[in-house]
Amino acid sequence: MSDLASRIAAAPISWGVWEANGASGWTVPAAQYLQSVKDLGLKATEFGPEGYLPDDGDERKAMLDSYGLEGLGCFVPIMLFKEDYDPLPEVEHILDVYEKAGASTIICAAISGGKGYDDRPVLDEKGWDTLFTNLDRICAAARKHHIVPTLHHHMGTMIQTADEIDKLLERSDIGLCLDTGHATIAGIKPLDLARKHADRVTFVHLKDVHNEVAAKVQSGELSYMDSLSQGIFCPLGEGDAQIAEMIDTLEKAGYTGWYVMEQDAILSSGDDLPAAVADVKKSLDFLHTLH
Repeated sequence: MSDLASRIAAAPISWGVWEANGASGWTVPAAQYLQSVKDLGLKATEFGPEGYLPDDGDERKAMLDSYGLEGLGCFVPIMLFKEDYDPLPEVEHILDVYEKAGASTIICAAISGGKGYDDRPVLDEKGWDTLFTNLDRICAAARKHHIVPTLHHHMGTMIQTADEIDKLLERSDIGLCLDTGHATIAGIKPLDLARKHADRVTFVHLKDVHNEVAAKVQSGELSYMDSLSQGIFCPLGEGDAQIAEMIDTLEKAGYTGWYVMEQDAILSSGDDLPAAVADVKKSLDFLHTLH
């Protein structure tokens, strides 16, 4: 894992910047976020939610370049299974921006159409056929833009459980964004997922998880969003997700992609920011011990 340090990246969500945190009315300014990432010695970041960085791809790249950072794309929620909705025009626009901004990856999520991440329908075969047809179209479009398509399994989306991940990888050639947090909350050991599907992993989101809180989400005692304030995530190496073992498994299998420190954080004001950044620093220090 000698080159691991060069493949560690940041994500604005660890600084509290994401679509679900808009209600607080506060978010860290983009320039402050990018400077913070640079100060940590990192060389790459995800873009964050639409509108956080400049909408124009050339301007976005120029802003990232000014901080010496590479853009990796970001989490893109997409409705895939509705027969009366075509997601491709929306995704084509995103891909145009990504290509100009120098992004390497689009991280798709098959959203459920429900509220938040606690409500999702059960699809019949026709619904699954529509989902995978649209996913194939999106993969083809991404590759035309020289961008790697990957699917993020995620709580409350249509690809959440181990069986659904298996179905995804059987019926599509899309890469897998392995998320250690969402795997754990769905009752999947990230280490098992890495062992089974290392050859399909093209991107990694690193979260460490307290299993005691995750169990409450699994049982329905806590919603996913409520679990964030109950401390479900913690700095890497301090939880139960077997981060070191999972990374070792992927590296030995020949994985050469990015590891993004990406733990969903809720910040209500700038006063919460130092603690969030301190947690990112703890996670980075832990990853540096794995060289």
